Amino acid sequence: MNKTETTTENPFAEKVRLFSQDYLKCCSYISDIDRSEDVFTQKLFSTLVSTSMLLEDFLDFHGAKNNKNWYFYRELTATVRHLSLAANFQKHISNRLVFYDLVDIGDFPREGESTLEFLTSALMKMAPIILKEARRLKIRIPETLFSAADFPSMVTSEMLDYDIDDKDKDQQKKNIVKISSEFLNIAKSFDQLKFYEPYSHKEILAIVPDKVNEVEIRRYEMLVHNLQSSFDTYVIHGGFRFGNRELKRLRGHFSVVFHLLQMVGRLLHFYERHLHAAGYKNTYKKVQVSLSNLGNPKILLDRTINYGLFYACHFLTIGIELAQQILNENIERSTIKVGVPVKLGFHGRPCLLVAKIVQNYGGQVELCVGSDRFDASSVLDLQWAGGKIQKENLTEVIFEGDARTLKDIQILSRVNYGEDTMGKGVPLPKELSYLK
Repeated sequence: MNKTETTTENPFAEKVRLFSQDYLKCCSYISDIDRSEDVFTQKLFSTLVSTSMLLEDFLDFHGAKNNKNWYFYRELTATVRHLSLAANFQKHISNRLVFYDLVDIGDFPREGESTLEFLTSALMKMAPIILKEARRLKIRIPETLFSAADFPSMVTSEMLDYDIDDKDKDQQKKNIVKISSEFLNIAKSFDQLKFYEPYSHKEILAIVPDKVNEVEIRRYEMLVHNLQSSFDTYVIHGGFRFGNRELKRLRGHFSVVFHLLQMVGRLLHFYERHLHAAGYKNTYKKVQVSLSNLGNPKILLDRTINYGLFYACHFLTIGIELAQQILNENIERSTIKVGVPVKLGFHGRPCLLVAKIVQNYGGQVELCVGSDRFDASSVLDLQWAGGKIQKENLTEVIFEGDARTLKDIQILSRVNYGEDTMGKGVPLPKELSYLK
């Protein structure tokens, strides 16, 4: 296995041929592609993913990452896997875009096609290099080849009859409220990554991988995936075409965000693992240069950040208004009467804590002072209300709105809104630990 040449008498040589067979058939097929034809289907991408993953696992098991002779073949295989995964996610978005019912899509479809073009072009450049490397390693190229008929498009002109009605699915309000609130919380926590204008390459290098990296993106990917799973389990089980349009439109927003984050995560993994930190040894550096020539890192980062991450931020932001609307239509509403903060009234700290509680749940809550109503999610509004309360010398006020939020405001009021009569902070009850 350590020899430069392999023979069929060598068990490794025979197995690497078997594990490379369908992978190399894909590479041969791609090498002969007429670029004017749209042949990169989801079935082709998924075949590339499965065959390259199987081969990569086989090579890793036998130590290819630490072998000069096999290292490049192994890295090419890993590259095909990650680029094919990213391309498959983007192809899925393109195929499903009409069903997502998104608003304010702008240049999203065109940018998506541009991203897919970059990924498929990189795969086309790699295919002949992979075949050349296989020949160098004495791996026999399969004589039987794939054809376009083996990779049909997923899209047809027909749709199956819609004869399972999902309108009677148990749409418990508590589940709708929970999912809407979680969407708002994810969108809020994503603020640290949001941007509204494309980054220059220099700016991208300043944030990747220090601020934006595979680990961080995968964390958000899992949060959105859990949200989508909860929606499909507890709210609507079915397709996009019929049923409650507002709920399905919300699902469309976090579905497209999920698939964008999947793509971004894969491309960041490829960049961080194979292009950015290739290691100090000469073999690693040579392979890094070769991979960079096949998939331009500058363009790869541009597509990853200025397309994938940018539109993930965009559709999260656009979905906030819809999520709030759905939330407020389904929340249980209530009213509470609580005391005014003793001595100092609604000044900075009490207003901030009340606003944080409201923002945590996302539902509408108002502070009522006489005929005036103030938005309890706004510190400024609460402070305006505080002035009126002090002027009228009130000792109690009324909050109306989301019952979940009112329950926590009531708990907060019992500890004088988190401060003593001198304005110093006091420990909060464990129920309000999220305010710390």
